[in-house]
Amino acid sequence: MEFKKSQELYTKGLEHLVGAVNSPVRAFASVGGNPLFIKKAKGSKITDVDGNTYVDLVLSYGPMVLGHRHKKVQSAITKALKNGYSFGASTKNEIKLAKIICDAFPGMDKVRFVNSGTEAVLSGIRLARAFTGKDKIIKFSGCYHGHQDALLVAAGSGLATLSLPGSKGVPEGAVKNTLIAKYNDLESVKLHFETHDDIAGVIIEPVAGNMGVVTPQNNFLKELKEYVNSKGALLIVDEVMTGFRSKFGGAQELFDVEADITCLGKVIGGGFPVGAYGARNEIMEMVAPLGGMYQAGTLSGNPIAMAAGISTLTELKKQNPYEKFNELAQIIEVFLLESAKKYGVEITVNRFGSMINPFFTNKEVENFEDAQTSNTKKFAVFFWEMIKNGVFLPPSQFEAWFLSSAITEKDVKKITKAIEKSMEAVAKM
Repeated sequence: MEFKKSQELYTKGLEHLVGAVNSPVRAFASVGGNPLFIKKAKGSKITDVDGNTYVDLVLSYGPMVLGHRHKKVQSAITKALKNGYSFGASTKNEIKLAKIICDAFPGMDKVRFVNSGTEAVLSGIRLARAFTGKDKIIKFSGCYHGHQDALLVAAGSGLATLSLPGSKGVPEGAVKNTLIAKYNDLESVKLHFETHDDIAGVIIEPVAGNMGVVTPQNNFLKELKEYVNSKGALLIVDEVMTGFRSKFGGAQELFDVEADITCLGKVIGGGFPVGAYGARNEIMEMVAPLGGMYQAGTLSGNPIAMAAGISTLTELKKQNPYEKFNELAQIIEVFLLESAKKYGVEITVNRFGSMINPFFTNKEVENFEDAQTSNTKKFAVFFWEMIKNGVFLPPSQFEAWFLSSAITEKDVKKITKAIEKSMEAVAKM
């Protein structure tokens, strides 16, 4: 397998792009080598500029849940394009997509569309502060909620991949109201509430996907919600990754917890740049033009994204692929464990619905501290061997793998064959 054209583009890109990329994880810093440049994708496959085709387990970090260029989504996009690209005004499809989303999430009466998961989260936090009249926010170490200043501390995948504790350019004042707790540890949350009386809310990924796949243990989410509300604060659930991936809706219902504010990302736009935040009426009526919390955006509710989102979610509800996702993820999990055992490689595998992640550690992974015990050098060898055997993975130990409904039995066989060869390569280190 050759990567000559990717190498050429990387070299060319260094002149006018920062690191030749537009997002740090794409730089392949933690796995070595140069980034791959992608030309096209269709269904379960993605193809680079050198003509190498892979089974795609990145899926634009989650939103391509139907696979790439699904015919119904493609048709909806083409139809919408004929009417125009952006209006800076309201359209009928905004109302239609809003109803689909609100119907899927219990407790969500109204939603506001924005342009990314990052925007959804920063708006959701502003809303929590406006509603409660308090300032401080608790986040969990290893959970990533976008690159806004206030939450760019202990932020998981990207920063962990680059071994950075935070980000330069973020002033102390920007994070003075951000408190850090330990995922799956309610006592660490309680300690903050015992110390501070001005906490507006707690933000969490219901299943952490930016330190690998880490699931809540022992009713953690349900108990967190009850405790946070008892203190007059709000629970903000970031379902940018988990939204519409574990079931039609989010992870909240599966864990028997209802967020006060829910944040969603590009899955609701079929992969287009879009996000949303939503809540019950009494909270959302704080948002302008109904209330005093200001948030706006010219491209919010973009007509192309709305059309793609309606088509994606309509088809996803029709397919209802969630049982299949669980079955396929279990097959991959079992094969990872059996292959690792065969070659004497220590791993732990976590999965949730269509999200799965192997950690190169013998420790059970329940939080970011556990995830950081992973051997990233072994992952780097594993990553490149998977690439060479036709499987496209996120270039970081701390990112989730994703499945799409376009994946076939033939694809699964290719994945398991690649895992076998990759574990053998790791064992030879």
